[in-house]
Amino acid sequence: MTKPSCTAVILAAGKGTRMKSTLPKVLHKIGGKAMVQHVLDAATDAGATLNIVVIGFGADEVQQALAGQAEFVVQQEQLGTGHAVLQAVPLLTAESKTVMVLCGDTPLLTHELLSKLLAAHEEQVAQATVLTATMPDATGYGRVVRDETGQVLKIVEQKDASQDELAIKEVNTGIYCFDQQVLLSTLRELTCDNAQGEYYLTDVISILVKGGMKVAAVSAEDYQETLGINSRSQLAEAELILRRRKLKELMDQGVTIMDVNSTFIDESVTIGTDTVIYPFTWIEGNTKIGSHCEIGPNSRIQNSQIASGVIFHFSYAHEVVIEENVIVGPYVHLRPNTHLSSGVKVGNFVEVKNSMIGKGSKLPHLSYIGDTDMGERVNIGSGTITVNYDGVHKHRTTIEDDAFIGCNANLVAPVVVERGAYVAAGSTITKNVPAQALGVARARQNNLAGWVDRIKNK
Repeated sequence: MTKPSCTAVILAAGKGTRMKSTLPKVLHKIGGKAMVQHVLDAATDAGATLNIVVIGFGADEVQQALAGQAEFVVQQEQLGTGHAVLQAVPLLTAESKTVMVLCGDTPLLTHELLSKLLAAHEEQVAQATVLTATMPDATGYGRVVRDETGQVLKIVEQKDASQDELAIKEVNTGIYCFDQQVLLSTLRELTCDNAQGEYYLTDVISILVKGGMKVAAVSAEDYQETLGINSRSQLAEAELILRRRKLKELMDQGVTIMDVNSTFIDESVTIGTDTVIYPFTWIEGNTKIGSHCEIGPNSRIQNSQIASGVIFHFSYAHEVVIEENVIVGPYVHLRPNTHLSSGVKVGNFVEVKNSMIGKGSKLPHLSYIGDTDMGERVNIGSGTITVNYDGVHKHRTTIEDDAFIGCNANLVAPVVVERGAYVAAGSTITKNVPAQALGVARARQNNLAGWVDRIKNK
Protein backbone atom coordinates (compact mmCIF):
# COMPACT_ATOMS: atom_id res chain seq x y z
CA MET A 1 0.00 0.00 0.00
CA THR A 2 1.50 3.34 -1.04
CA LYS A 3 1.61 6.15 1.48
CA PRO A 4 -0.83 9.01 0.68
CA SER A 5 0.82 12.09 -0.77
CA CYS A 6 1.30 15.02 1.61
CA THR A 7 1.81 18.70 0.81
CA ALA A 8 3.37 21.00 3.38
CA VAL A 9 2.26 24.63 3.39
CA ILE A 10 4.73 26.70 5.40
CA LEU A 11 3.54 30.14 6.52
CA ALA A 12 6.48 32.55 6.27
CA ALA A 13 5.02 35.89 5.18
CA GLY A 14 5.22 37.88 8.41
CA LYS A 15 7.71 40.64 9.15
CA GLY A 16 8.26 39.77 12.81
CA THR A 17 7.94 43.30 14.17
CA ARG A 18 9.23 42.37 17.62
CA MET A 19 12.49 41.14 16.13
CA LYS A 20 13.35 44.78 15.36
CA SER A 21 15.10 43.71 12.18
CA THR A 22 15.22 44.44 8.47
CA LEU A 23 15.71 40.69 7.93
CA PRO A 24 12.53 38.60 7.57
CA LYS A 25 11.86 36.86 10.86
CA VAL A 26 12.01 33.36 9.38
CA LEU A 27 15.54 33.95 8.07
CA HIS A 28 17.03 34.58 11.49
CA LYS A 29 19.37 31.72 12.22
CA ILE A 30 19.30 29.16 14.98
CA GLY A 31 21.82 26.35 15.17
CA GLY A 32 23.46 27.68 12.02
CA LYS A 33 20.32 27.50 9.83
CA ALA A 34 17.47 29.88 9.09
CA MET A 35 14.36 29.13 11.16
CA VAL A 36 12.30 28.35 8.07
CA GLN A 37 15.00 25.97 6.82
CA HIS A 38 14.60 23.89 9.97
CA VAL A 39 10.84 23.71 9.36
CA LEU A 40 11.28 22.82 5.69
CA ASP A 41 13.78 20.07 6.54
CA ALA A 42 11.48 18.59 9.17
CA ALA A 43 8.54 18.55 6.74
CA THR A 44 10.57 16.89 4.01
CA ASP A 45 11.98 14.27 6.37
CA ALA A 46 8.47 13.57 7.66
CA GLY A 47 7.33 12.69 4.15
CA ALA A 48 6.05 15.86 2.50
CA THR A 49 6.30 15.35 -1.27
CA LEU A 50 5.61 19.00 -2.09
CA ASN A 51 6.56 22.05 -0.03
CA ILE A 52 4.83 25.39 -0.59
CA VAL A 53 6.18 28.43 1.24
CA VAL A 54 3.88 31.43 1.65
CA ILE A 55 6.06 34.53 1.55
CA GLY A 56 5.40 38.25 2.04
CA PHE A 57 7.81 40.54 3.86
CA GLY A 58 11.27 40.12 2.37
CA ALA A 59 9.83 37.71 -0.20
CA ASP A 60 12.86 37.84 -2.49
CA GLU A 61 15.26 37.09 0.37
CA VAL A 62 13.22 34.13 1.60
CA GLN A 63 12.83 32.75 -1.92
CA GLN A 64 16.56 33.07 -2.53
CA ALA A 65 17.39 31.32 0.76
CA LEU A 66 15.14 28.35 -0.08
CA ALA A 67 15.66 28.27 -3.84
CA GLY A 68 15.20 24.84 -5.37
CA GLN A 69 13.64 23.37 -2.24
CA ALA A 70 10.04 24.57 -2.46
CA GLU A 71 7.35 26.32 -4.46
CA PHE A 72 6.46 29.88 -3.47
CA VAL A 73 3.32 32.02 -3.30
CA VAL A 74 3.17 35.65 -2.19
CA GLN A 75 0.71 36.92 0.38
CA GLN A 76 0.59 40.60 -0.54
CA GLU A 77 -1.42 41.59 2.53
CA GLN A 78 -1.08 39.73 5.81
CA LEU A 79 -4.77 39.14 6.55
CA GLY A 80 -4.40 36.12 8.82
CA THR A 81 -3.42 32.47 8.69
CA GLY A 82 -6.56 31.42 6.81
CA HIS A 83 -5.86 34.01 4.16
CA ALA A 84 -2.24 32.81 3.94
CA VAL A 85 -3.26 29.21 3.27
CA LEU A 86 -5.72 30.42 0.62
CA GLN A 87 -2.78 31.83 -1.33
CA ALA A 88 -1.32 28.33 -1.63
CA VAL A 89 -4.48 26.77 -3.06
CA PRO A 90 -3.51 27.25 -6.77
CA LEU A 91 -0.36 25.18 -6.23
CA LEU A 92 -2.07 22.22 -4.57
CA THR A 93 -2.10 19.14 -6.75
CA ALA A 94 -4.76 16.52 -7.24
CA GLU A 95 -2.31 13.83 -6.15
CA SER A 96 -2.08 15.26 -2.65
CA LYS A 97 -4.50 13.82 -0.09
CA THR A 98 -3.22 15.63 3.00
CA VAL A 99 -2.20 19.24 3.56
CA MET A 100 0.10 19.85 6.52
CA VAL A 101 0.16 23.48 7.60
CA LEU A 102 3.29 24.64 9.39
CA CYS A 103 4.66 27.90 10.79
CA GLY A 104 7.98 29.12 9.47
CA ASP A 105 9.02 30.42 12.89
CA THR A 106 8.99 27.07 14.78
CA PRO A 107 12.58 25.88 14.28
CA LEU A 108 12.58 23.31 17.08
CA LEU A 109 10.14 21.05 15.24
CA THR A 110 11.42 17.54 14.61
CA HIS A 111 10.52 15.27 11.75
CA GLU A 112 9.63 12.60 14.33
CA LEU A 113 6.90 14.83 15.77
CA LEU A 114 5.51 15.67 12.34
CA SER A 115 5.58 11.98 11.37
CA LYS A 116 3.57 11.24 14.50
CA LEU A 117 1.04 13.92 13.55
CA LEU A 118 0.69 12.60 10.00
CA ALA A 119 0.33 9.00 11.17
CA ALA A 120 -2.40 9.91 13.68
CA HIS A 121 -4.27 11.93 11.05
CA GLU A 122 -4.28 9.01 8.62
CA GLU A 123 -5.01 6.30 11.18
CA GLN A 124 -8.01 8.16 12.61
CA VAL A 125 -9.31 9.07 9.15
CA ALA A 126 -9.80 12.61 10.42
CA GLN A 127 -10.78 15.59 8.32
CA ALA A 128 -8.44 17.72 10.44
CA THR A 129 -5.83 16.97 13.09
CA VAL A 130 -4.43 19.64 15.39
CA LEU A 131 -1.00 19.50 17.02
CA THR A 132 -1.38 20.77 20.56
CA ALA A 133 0.98 21.34 23.48
CA THR A 134 0.58 22.01 27.18
CA MET A 135 2.46 25.22 27.93
CA PRO A 136 3.62 26.34 31.38
CA ASP A 137 2.82 29.86 30.16
CA ALA A 138 0.17 29.90 27.45
CA THR A 139 0.24 33.66 26.91
CA GLY A 140 -0.10 34.57 23.25
CA TYR A 141 -1.32 31.16 22.10
CA GLY A 142 -4.78 30.11 20.95
CA ARG A 143 -6.44 27.79 23.46
CA VAL A 144 -7.80 24.33 22.57
CA VAL A 145 -11.35 23.97 23.87
CA ARG A 146 -12.59 20.39 24.33
CA ASP A 147 -15.92 18.90 25.39
CA GLU A 148 -16.40 16.62 28.39
CA THR A 149 -15.34 13.60 26.31
CA GLY A 150 -12.10 15.23 25.23
CA GLN A 151 -13.16 15.97 21.67
CA VAL A 152 -11.92 19.23 20.17
CA LEU A 153 -14.71 21.81 19.94
CA LYS A 154 -12.82 24.86 18.80
CA ILE A 155 -9.64 26.84 19.00
CA VAL A 156 -10.01 30.34 20.37
CA GLU A 157 -7.38 33.03 19.90
CA GLN A 158 -6.19 34.80 23.04
CA LYS A 159 -7.75 38.15 22.14
CA ASP A 160 -11.11 36.48 21.61
CA ALA A 161 -10.96 34.14 24.64
CA SER A 162 -13.09 34.35 27.80
CA GLN A 163 -11.53 34.25 31.26
CA ASP A 164 -12.34 30.54 31.56
CA GLU A 165 -10.77 29.87 28.17
CA LEU A 166 -7.65 31.85 29.08
CA ALA A 167 -7.12 29.49 32.02
CA ILE A 168 -6.65 26.55 29.62
CA LYS A 169 -3.02 25.44 29.33
CA GLU A 170 -3.42 23.27 26.22
CA VAL A 171 -2.67 25.46 23.23
CA ASN A 172 -2.83 25.33 19.49
CA THR A 173 0.69 25.19 18.04
CA GLY A 174 -0.46 26.45 14.65
CA ILE A 175 0.39 23.11 13.07
CA TYR A 176 -2.32 21.00 11.40
CA CYS A 177 -3.08 18.22 9.00
CA PHE A 178 -6.16 18.57 6.80
CA ASP A 179 -7.90 16.43 4.26
CA GLN A 180 -7.17 18.50 1.20
CA GLN A 181 -10.65 18.49 -0.32
CA VAL A 182 -12.27 19.32 3.02
CA LEU A 183 -9.83 22.15 3.59
CA LEU A 184 -10.49 23.65 0.15
CA SER A 185 -14.24 23.73 0.66
CA THR A 186 -14.01 25.05 4.24
CA LEU A 187 -11.60 27.89 3.51
CA ARG A 188 -14.33 29.53 1.41
CA GLU A 189 -16.51 29.83 4.54
CA LEU A 190 -14.03 31.87 6.58
CA THR A 191 -14.93 35.40 7.70
CA CYS A 192 -12.93 38.14 9.43
CA ASP A 193 -15.48 38.78 12.17
CA ASN A 194 -13.07 38.80 15.13
CA ALA A 195 -10.96 41.14 17.28
CA GLN A 196 -8.12 41.17 14.75
CA GLY A 197 -10.25 41.51 11.64
CA GLU A 198 -8.37 38.56 10.11
CA TYR A 199 -9.20 35.24 8.50
CA TYR A 200 -8.23 32.68 11.14
CA LEU A 201 -7.27 29.19 10.06
CA THR A 202 -8.43 28.12 13.51
CA ASP A 203 -12.01 28.89 12.47
CA VAL A 204 -11.77 25.97 10.03
CA ILE A 205 -11.76 23.68 13.07
CA SER A 206 -15.00 25.18 14.44
CA ILE A 207 -16.67 24.92 11.03
CA LEU A 208 -15.69 21.25 10.73
CA VAL A 209 -16.92 20.43 14.23
CA LYS A 210 -20.25 22.13 13.57
CA GLY A 211 -20.52 20.19 10.33
CA GLY A 212 -20.09 16.89 12.17
CA MET A 213 -16.64 16.20 10.71
CA LYS A 214 -13.94 14.45 12.68
CA VAL A 215 -11.29 16.69 14.25
CA ALA A 216 -8.50 14.84 16.01
CA ALA A 217 -5.71 16.18 18.19
CA VAL A 218 -2.15 15.04 18.83
CA SER A 219 -0.32 16.40 21.87
CA ALA A 220 3.41 17.03 21.71
CA GLU A 221 5.19 15.32 24.59
CA ASP A 222 7.73 18.14 24.75
CA TYR A 223 6.13 21.55 24.32
CA GLN A 224 9.52 23.08 23.51
CA GLU A 225 9.48 21.42 20.09
CA THR A 226 6.51 23.61 19.13
CA LEU A 227 7.75 26.98 20.40
CA GLY A 228 7.29 29.89 18.04
CA ILE A 229 9.87 32.65 17.84
CA ASN A 230 8.71 36.25 17.94
CA SER A 231 11.55 38.15 19.62
CA ARG A 232 15.31 38.13 20.01
CA SER A 233 15.01 36.77 23.55
CA GLN A 234 12.86 33.87 22.34
CA LEU A 235 15.40 33.27 19.58
CA ALA A 236 18.16 33.01 22.19
CA GLU A 237 16.09 30.58 24.28
CA ALA A 238 15.44 28.40 21.25
CA GLU A 239 19.12 28.53 20.30
CA LEU A 240 20.03 27.18 23.73
CA ILE A 241 17.47 24.38 23.47
CA LEU A 242 18.62 23.35 19.99
CA ARG A 243 22.31 23.40 20.89
CA ARG A 244 21.75 21.38 24.06
CA ARG A 245 19.81 18.88 21.96
CA LYS A 246 22.72 18.65 19.52
CA LEU A 247 25.32 18.23 22.27
CA LYS A 248 23.29 15.45 23.89
CA GLU A 249 22.99 13.69 20.52
CA LEU A 250 26.77 13.86 20.05
CA MET A 251 27.50 12.67 23.57
CA ASP A 252 25.10 9.76 23.09
CA GLN A 253 27.15 8.87 19.99
CA GLY A 254 30.43 8.76 21.92
CA VAL A 255 31.76 12.32 21.69
CA THR A 256 33.15 13.94 24.85
CA ILE A 257 31.98 17.51 25.45
CA MET A 258 34.11 19.02 28.22
CA ASP A 259 31.71 21.89 28.98
CA VAL A 260 28.23 22.06 27.48
CA ASN A 261 27.89 25.70 28.55
CA SER A 262 30.77 26.92 26.39
CA THR A 263 30.54 24.62 23.36
CA PHE A 264 28.56 25.67 20.27
CA ILE A 265 27.94 23.08 17.55
CA ASP A 266 25.56 23.50 14.61
CA GLU A 267 22.89 20.91 13.92
CA SER A 268 24.48 19.93 10.59
CA VAL A 269 27.87 19.01 12.12
CA THR A 270 28.96 15.36 12.42
CA ILE A 271 31.68 14.16 14.80
CA GLY A 272 33.21 10.70 15.24
CA THR A 273 33.47 8.64 18.41
CA ASP A 274 36.09 9.34 21.09
CA THR A 275 36.70 12.85 19.85
CA VAL A 276 37.05 15.38 22.67
CA ILE A 277 35.67 18.90 22.31
CA TYR A 278 37.26 21.38 24.71
CA PRO A 279 35.58 24.56 26.02
CA PHE A 280 34.96 27.74 24.04
CA THR A 281 34.79 25.96 20.71
CA TRP A 282 32.51 26.78 17.78
CA ILE A 283 31.93 24.12 15.09
CA GLU A 284 29.68 25.36 12.33
CA GLY A 285 28.09 24.66 8.96
CA ASN A 286 28.72 21.44 7.06
CA THR A 287 31.71 20.42 9.15
CA LYS A 288 32.65 16.76 9.51
CA ILE A 289 35.15 15.66 12.14
CA GLY A 290 36.52 12.14 12.49
CA SER A 291 37.17 10.04 15.58
CA HIS A 292 39.89 10.36 18.23
CA CYS A 293 40.41 14.07 17.59
CA GLU A 294 41.10 16.82 20.12
CA ILE A 295 39.31 20.03 19.14
CA GLY A 296 39.76 23.25 21.10
CA PRO A 297 39.86 25.00 23.41
CA ASN A 298 39.21 28.46 21.97
CA SER A 299 38.77 27.28 18.40
CA ARG A 300 36.39 27.91 15.53
CA ILE A 301 35.82 25.56 12.58
CA GLN A 302 33.44 26.31 9.69
CA ASN A 303 32.43 24.15 6.72
CA SER A 304 35.53 21.98 6.96
CA GLN A 305 36.42 18.29 6.66
CA ILE A 306 38.66 16.94 9.42
CA ALA A 307 39.83 13.32 9.47
CA SER A 308 40.60 11.18 12.52
CA GLY A 309 43.40 11.73 14.99
CA VAL A 310 43.65 15.49 14.44
CA ILE A 311 44.71 17.88 17.20
CA PHE A 312 43.32 21.37 16.63
CA HIS A 313 43.59 23.97 19.37
CA PHE A 314 43.44 27.75 19.79
CA SER A 315 42.91 28.16 16.03
CA TYR A 316 40.46 29.11 13.27
CA ALA A 317 39.69 27.13 10.09
CA HIS A 318 37.10 27.71 7.40
CA GLU A 319 36.44 25.73 4.21
CA VAL A 320 39.51 23.53 4.57
CA VAL A 321 40.38 19.83 4.42
CA ILE A 322 42.57 18.28 7.11
CA GLU A 323 43.69 14.67 6.76
CA GLU A 324 44.47 12.26 9.59
CA ASN A 325 47.00 12.83 12.39
CA VAL A 326 47.56 16.51 11.67
CA ILE A 327 48.48 18.93 14.46
CA VAL A 328 47.20 22.50 14.18
CA GLY A 329 47.88 25.31 16.63
CA PRO A 330 48.08 27.27 18.67
CA TYR A 331 47.11 30.50 16.94
CA VAL A 332 46.75 29.25 13.38
CA HIS A 333 44.47 30.64 10.67
CA LEU A 334 43.55 28.16 7.92
CA ARG A 335 41.78 29.96 5.10
CA PRO A 336 39.58 28.56 2.30
CA ASN A 337 40.91 25.94 -0.13
CA THR A 338 43.67 24.82 2.19
CA HIS A 339 44.38 21.08 2.25
CA LEU A 340 46.64 19.63 4.93
CA SER A 341 47.76 16.08 4.13
CA SER A 342 48.32 13.44 6.80
CA GLY A 343 51.01 14.02 9.39
CA VAL A 344 51.34 17.76 8.73
CA LYS A 345 52.16 20.11 11.59
CA VAL A 346 51.11 23.76 11.51
CA GLY A 347 52.25 25.69 14.57
CA ASN A 348 52.29 29.05 16.30
CA PHE A 349 51.11 32.12 14.37
CA VAL A 350 50.93 30.54 10.91
CA GLU A 351 48.43 31.48 8.21
CA VAL A 352 47.75 29.14 5.28
CA LYS A 353 45.53 30.06 2.35
CA ASN A 354 44.54 28.25 -0.88
CA SER A 355 47.42 25.81 -0.54
CA MET A 356 48.10 22.09 -0.77
CA ILE A 357 50.49 20.90 1.96
CA GLY A 358 52.00 17.44 1.37
CA LYS A 359 52.34 14.57 3.83
CA GLY A 360 54.62 15.07 6.79
CA SER A 361 55.50 18.68 5.99
CA LYS A 362 56.05 21.10 8.87
CA LEU A 363 55.12 24.77 9.16
CA PRO A 364 56.10 25.28 12.79
CA HIS A 365 55.78 29.02 13.39
CA LEU A 366 55.48 32.63 12.23
CA SER A 367 54.88 32.03 8.51
CA TYR A 368 52.45 32.94 5.75
CA ILE A 369 51.87 30.27 3.11
CA GLY A 370 49.49 31.39 0.37
CA ASP A 371 48.69 29.99 -3.09
CA THR A 372 51.28 27.27 -2.65
CA ASP A 373 51.70 23.68 -3.83
CA MET A 374 53.93 22.04 -1.25
CA GLY A 375 55.25 18.50 -1.49
CA GLU A 376 55.97 15.93 1.19
CA ARG A 377 58.41 16.24 4.13
CA VAL A 378 59.06 19.93 3.51
CA ASN A 379 60.39 22.00 6.39
CA ILE A 380 59.37 25.65 6.53
CA GLY A 381 61.60 27.80 8.71
CA SER A 382 60.30 30.49 11.04
CA GLY A 383 59.31 33.70 9.33
CA THR A 384 58.91 32.27 5.81
CA ILE A 385 56.64 34.22 3.48
CA THR A 386 55.31 33.15 0.11
CA VAL A 387 55.03 36.46 -1.71
CA ASN A 388 52.00 35.68 -3.84
CA TYR A 389 50.59 39.08 -4.83
CA ASP A 390 52.22 41.56 -7.19
CA GLY A 391 49.58 44.23 -6.64
CA VAL A 392 47.47 43.08 -9.58
CA HIS A 393 47.54 39.26 -9.78
CA LYS A 394 48.03 36.32 -7.43
CA HIS A 395 50.80 33.84 -8.34
CA ARG A 396 51.59 30.35 -7.09
CA THR A 397 54.66 29.00 -5.35
CA THR A 398 55.76 25.37 -5.76
CA ILE A 399 57.91 23.68 -3.12
CA GLU A 400 58.73 20.09 -4.03
CA ASP A 401 59.33 17.06 -1.80
CA ASP A 402 62.07 17.17 0.87
CA ALA A 403 62.89 20.84 0.35
CA PHE A 404 64.18 22.87 3.29
CA ILE A 405 63.31 26.57 3.59
CA GLY A 406 65.47 28.51 6.04
CA CYS A 407 64.20 31.14 8.47
CA ASN A 408 63.06 34.56 7.26
CA ALA A 409 62.97 33.56 3.60
CA ASN A 410 60.79 35.26 1.01
CA LEU A 411 59.66 33.15 -1.94
CA VAL A 412 58.52 35.60 -4.61
CA ALA A 413 55.95 33.86 -6.81
CA PRO A 414 55.80 32.50 -9.40
CA VAL A 415 58.75 30.43 -8.27
CA VAL A 416 59.71 26.76 -7.83
CA VAL A 417 61.94 25.23 -5.17
CA GLU A 418 62.71 21.83 -6.61
CA ARG A 419 63.02 18.45 -4.90
CA GLY A 420 65.52 18.34 -2.03
CA ALA A 421 66.68 21.94 -2.52
CA TYR A 422 67.62 24.24 0.34
CA VAL A 423 66.93 27.96 0.70
CA ALA A 424 69.35 29.81 2.94
CA ALA A 425 68.02 31.78 5.87
CA GLY A 426 67.28 35.41 5.10
CA SER A 427 67.05 34.88 1.34
CA THR A 428 64.60 36.53 -1.03
CA ILE A 429 64.15 33.95 -3.79
CA THR A 430 62.96 35.29 -7.16
CA LYS A 431 64.30 32.51 -9.42
CA ASN A 432 63.73 28.76 -9.38
CA VAL A 433 66.05 26.76 -7.11
CA PRO A 434 67.20 23.51 -8.83
CA ALA A 435 66.95 20.10 -7.14
CA GLN A 436 69.53 19.47 -4.42
CA ALA A 437 70.87 23.05 -4.77
CA LEU A 438 71.23 25.74 -2.11
CA GLY A 439 69.49 28.98 -3.02
CA VAL A 440 71.14 32.03 -1.46
CA ALA A 441 69.85 35.53 -2.21
CA ARG A 442 71.22 38.01 0.29
CA ALA A 443 73.87 40.75 0.28
CA ARG A 444 77.41 39.91 1.37
CA GLN A 445 78.03 40.86 5.00
CA ASN A 446 80.61 43.58 5.70
CA ASN A 447 81.82 44.33 9.23
CA LEU A 448 83.12 47.91 9.66
CA ALA A 449 85.66 47.87 12.46
CA GLY A 450 85.42 50.72 14.98
CA TRP A 451 82.18 52.07 13.49
CA VAL A 452 80.35 52.34 16.84
CA ASP A 453 83.07 54.44 18.49
CA ARG A 454 83.26 56.77 15.48
CA ILE A 455 79.52 57.40 15.58
CA LYS A 456 79.43 58.00 19.32
CA ASN A 457 82.35 60.47 19.19
CA LYS A 458 80.78 62.69 16.53
